[in-house]
Amino acid sequence: MTEDFLLELRSEEIPARMQEKARADLASLFEARLRALNLAFDRIESFATPRRLALIVRGVAETTTAATEERKGPRADAPDAAIQGFLRSTGLSREQLVARDDGKGGQILFAVIERPGIVAGSVLASAASHVIHSFAWPKSMRWGEASVSTESLRWVRPLQGIVALLGDKLVPIEVAGIKSGVQTVGHRFHHPGVITIGSANDYVEKLRACHVVVDGAERRAIIAVGAKLAAQKAGLSLVEDEGLLFENAGLTEWPVPLLGRFDADFLSVPPEVIQLTARVNQKYFVCRDNAGKLANAFICTANVDAVDGGAKIVEGNQKVLAARLSDARFFYDTDLKVPLEAQAEKLEKIVFHEKLGTVADKVERVAKLARWLVEQQIVTPAKAGVSGEGAGQEPHEIPASAGITELADMAERAARLAKADLVTGMVGEFPELQGLMGGYYAAAQGEPAEVAEAIRDHYKPVGQGDEVPTAPVTVAVSLADKLDSITQFFGADLKPSGSKDPFALRRSALGTLALIIDNGLRFPMSKIAGADVLDFFADRLKVQQKEAGVRHDLIDAVFALGGEDDLVRLLARVHALQAFVGTEDGRNLLAGYKRAANILKKEGWPASAPPEAGAQDGEGQSNPGRLPAQEHGYVPQAEEADLIAALAAAEPVAATAIAREDFEAAMAALATLRAPIDAFFDKVTVNDPDPAKREARLNLLARMRDAVHKVADFSRIEG
Repeated sequence: MTEDFLLELRSEEIPARMQEKARADLASLFEARLRALNLAFDRIESFATPRRLALIVRGVAETTTAATEERKGPRADAPDAAIQGFLRSTGLSREQLVARDDGKGGQILFAVIERPGIVAGSVLASAASHVIHSFAWPKSMRWGEASVSTESLRWVRPLQGIVALLGDKLVPIEVAGIKSGVQTVGHRFHHPGVITIGSANDYVEKLRACHVVVDGAERRAIIAVGAKLAAQKAGLSLVEDEGLLFENAGLTEWPVPLLGRFDADFLSVPPEVIQLTARVNQKYFVCRDNAGKLANAFICTANVDAVDGGAKIVEGNQKVLAARLSDARFFYDTDLKVPLEAQAEKLEKIVFHEKLGTVADKVERVAKLARWLVEQQIVTPAKAGVSGEGAGQEPHEIPASAGITELADMAERAARLAKADLVTGMVGEFPELQGLMGGYYAAAQGEPAEVAEAIRDHYKPVGQGDEVPTAPVTVAVSLADKLDSITQFFGADLKPSGSKDPFALRRSALGTLALIIDNGLRFPMSKIAGADVLDFFADRLKVQQKEAGVRHDLIDAVFALGGEDDLVRLLARVHALQAFVGTEDGRNLLAGYKRAANILKKEGWPASAPPEAGAQDGEGQSNPGRLPAQEHGYVPQAEEADLIAALAAAEPVAATAIAREDFEAAMAALATLRAPIDAFFDKVTVNDPDPAKREARLNLLARMRDAVHKVADFSRIEG
């Protein structure tokens, strides 16, 4: 027979941001403890509200699993003191020990201890006490008289009550002077009185009847649906926000979404400011109108079912939000009065890093690099502005009249103003708005649209899934900003190590790769970055491309060729290689290559030099793989001649295809080697007793290996 166990830990308010992890941690810690104590159960359900953590263990066995423990003791002829000491440690008598042969003519004593099952209640009490005392909160506290001792219980907020029931029976637990019972409390306002819990089976519904929804997922669903319906009733649409949904659910035990309004005059403030003010300061959702614009409406989540339908609650929240929005409008209007150029001058007083100077120093470097990227025609209207595969954006048009010089001027101008909003009042209040506010201020102060857009978006892409800029000026500034951070910190020996990346250089590298790849920017990275930075980009490229299903070993195979620092070309080669090795010809050629490479490695055969200019197989010069002349008494087998002919045909085709960056054609040329190399290994003995034959055949394999290496280092490919 099995029963269900309920444990509720009631406390003062648990911060919303901690509840979900605490709920999951309680379940995982309890599960681990029960398994360690050999108590069987079916599953664990866990819950969290602002005032309680709880779990229900379903299908708890009556007792732990009985076990037999064996302990090895001293030899049978050991001194009596040693045997007596062993008996004391086991609690057995001498007659209860078992003697076993040691295989050397002697005997060793063993204690065989039968451990009967322990009743579930005792195990659950022990597990609960252990979990409570070992529970790790991000922040915790001690309280009361016991808090003078560092050995006292730490909890997120003072613990007020414990409910522990196995079936309908109380499980006695005492923690920090609090004894377990069968009573808890309901909603703070709707049902502040005591509730008696009969068992785990009535826990959730009894609390619901007392205006407490213990399941966080259910509270989130109530808020999500209620907020959406409230917006729709007002002819609006809800701006969904999962993080805000979790936070509101963590602040309420009986959530009631309510719609309120604010003065439409505040809509003159940028919508992002309004949304952030409502979200960060008040935990409100915002709404859009039918045109998709921010509406002068918000949705708050009450924790009571008010008799007036929430009218007074909404009225109070409207007043608080109005005060917050007044502050935001003040910051915005004040910032607009100061030109961005004047704001930028203040950057000289802000340290970027003690080894890298001020933010003004960084701005100077970024401005020069952004201009250089345009002047070198790495970023041009023809290259940036046409989004690559997966960019998900419309091409950004640059007027035909915007030549290189004009584009370079705009890129430099945008770079010099991009960090100016860091010293504004609005960004001081909401750091999340840096860049965005600079874009608004630049547009309001008459900067060209391309400049304002570049200032706004120069931090993008910030993370995976973020929009990748394609506007040329934005691309130049964003790329320059990220490359400067990476190269400067590497130059100052402040590289990421292990899990530590205090300057978010890995994120900057991924953003750089996205900009280069999505915009098809062609330039040698070695002109900007040293070898260590290139290696860093290679590692990040593997991370980025793994998400796209590209094998890391193929990236290694192309990087191993050396000298390839054009990332667009490198990826084109990698994609073609991945498609090729997925075909039957590709797999068989790889197998043939590995067989050839292993033979050459075993023989210590060096890589062959490229053929001399104008040389042809079988004529005049000693090309790699060329067989000795027949007058020396050597006649090749048909399979050797076929492989030579296939190489002679494939090599120039592959070389020409690589030169024009048609890597699919290069792979197709190599695929013609598949049948000849298979036949060669099937019919030809490489290590022939005749030294001339052996040398010629090893040279032929080296030639095949080198032909393949012009595409990628196949030795790096797995499989």
